[in-house]
Amino acid sequence: MDISDIATEEYIEVDVKTRLGKVRSLFERENPKGIIVTRDGEYDAVLTEREIIQSHVEDDAKVAALVKPSRNAPAPKVDRYEDIRETARVLVEGGVKVAPVFEGDNLWGIVTADAILEAVLDNLDALDVEQIYSDDPVTIREDDGLGKVVNLLREHGISRLPVLDDTGGLAGVVTTHDVADVVIRGMTKSTRGERAGDTDRMLDIPVYDIMTSPVQTTTLGESVEDAVSRMLEDDLGGLVVVDAESDDRVVGVVTKTDVLRALTFTEEEHMDVQITNISLLDTLSREEIRDSLTDVLDKYQKMQVMHVHVRFQQHKEKLRGTPLIYSQIRVRTSNGQVAGSGEGYGAESAFRVALDKLERNVLEMKNYRSDEEYRGQLARKLNEL
Repeated sequence: MDISDIATEEYIEVDVKTRLGKVRSLFERENPKGIIVTRDGEYDAVLTEREIIQSHVEDDAKVAALVKPSRNAPAPKVDRYEDIRETARVLVEGGVKVAPVFEGDNLWGIVTADAILEAVLDNLDALDVEQIYSDDPVTIREDDGLGKVVNLLREHGISRLPVLDDTGGLAGVVTTHDVADVVIRGMTKSTRGERAGDTDRMLDIPVYDIMTSPVQTTTLGESVEDAVSRMLEDDLGGLVVVDAESDDRVVGVVTKTDVLRALTFTEEEHMDVQITNISLLDTLSREEIRDSLTDVLDKYQKMQVMHVHVRFQQHKEKLRGTPLIYSQIRVRTSNGQVAGSGEGYGAESAFRVALDKLERNVLEMKNYRSDEEYRGQLARKLNEL
């Protein structure tokens, strides 16, 4: 199945010379999944709400300040007749919910994550939430401040945080959209002279005042089809996963990105590896990453590897011009999920540290079990697309 029938010619476009204040207003008024940025009439990048709230750029600055080529290359783009599963990979690896669609060399329109999920919804009954969710969720407390929320979202490259009360129970959820709503409203109300003081006060706002409650939740046993149906119906980016026996005990999060990632699973002989922020790779290639992971994980034959996700994130710190990089490797196996993370100067150094940590964590996993049925069932369903 290709994307020709689900892509659309309707999208919001701004030039790199547009004021950020106007773009923030567009996100507030139109609530788009992303905005196409052009430079001299040519496609340049996709701007997301997350980039807006994580930036410290004033409203009078131009969009160009947020879409420097070094931060966005290679820019995500797809052909109008691209395979739907490859398009899902482009969205996930680009960290966006919208990708520009090209016909030849010309920008034709866009395709959204929601459109892809709606198109494959009937094929998702082969999956349960347990098979795709992210465990070990990053959480926050009700009395923590907005500043801590922004830092956690940026540090972990995520879009939502379950909020816990003083007993550790689920009290709410706070998302990038909630933060953007507060920040944009605050910037709209404040004048330029008041900005510094108002920003400090906004960052001190307690999570309790901005979180969404009650929370839309799911359990490990719910079908992905049902979970995604609720996400689409209620325009949610994800659901908090709770224990089936205790609906206030958080066990994970499942997002639209997790579902898109599942769409990229294949039955190919080589290991299925997905890389987020692939533009940060310097001396590494996708093939070298996959080969290194294969060398480590093939040592444990009783553990069936279903999918590997490698994420890179750049920090501001540099050493002789080389940026400090954070790398996280998350492996989905027949015995659950296992991860490793680390930092280093340059993507290769960070990846090697994370790989060593991953192997140590794999050794701690007990009771490996084989589950061929899952991968075969999923692949058969997705190969029908």
